[in-house]
Amino acid sequence: MKRLNIVLFAAASLLALFAFIKAQPSGNVEGTEVGNIAPELKFQDPQGNVRDLNSLRGNIVLVDFWASWCGPCRGENPNVVATYKKYKDSKFKGAKGFKIFSVSLDRDATAWTAAIKQDGLIWPDHVSDLKGWQSAASAMYGVYSIPTNFLLDSKGVIIAKSLRGEALGDELSKLVDGK
Repeated sequence: MKRLNIVLFAAASLLALFAFIKAQPSGNVEGTEVGNIAPELKFQDPQGNVRDLNSLRGNIVLVDFWASWCGPCRGENPNVVATYKKYKDSKFKGAKGFKIFSVSLDRDATAWTAAIKQDGLIWPDHVSDLKGWQSAASAMYGVYSIPTNFLLDSKGVIIAKSLRGEALGDELSKLVDGK
């Protein structure tokens, strides 16, 4: 009887282990962890045109969450701009180029567009639903503090997160063709 209980316990444990392994996400699932396919974002830019993250596939893309009222974001913007200028025309392994998809958690459109201009955020892909922390984008990506960013490969897979300061340039330099 004791032996039967041990065998049944072992079998139940193996079944539970297999169920756990099967439930683990693979690189082909949508999510916000490294290895996941980044969730689609489709929001309006300051001119009212819809911009969509998936349209940038084929490029290395930085999805950058920020806001005009966020001091640390504004402090990080010069680094993001310098990195964009350095890598926007680079050739990457398996990717056409480098793009930035800026997601603002602003509520005030005037403050948002003024900050884009003041900080020299020269790339075209700026979006916001102007709902602040109630933004659908921040909910989808689990963003609870800013600045926060996600680096995507050419297939939309998250390859790094929260790259600030020199870390963004360091990561991009690893992806440049010929290195």
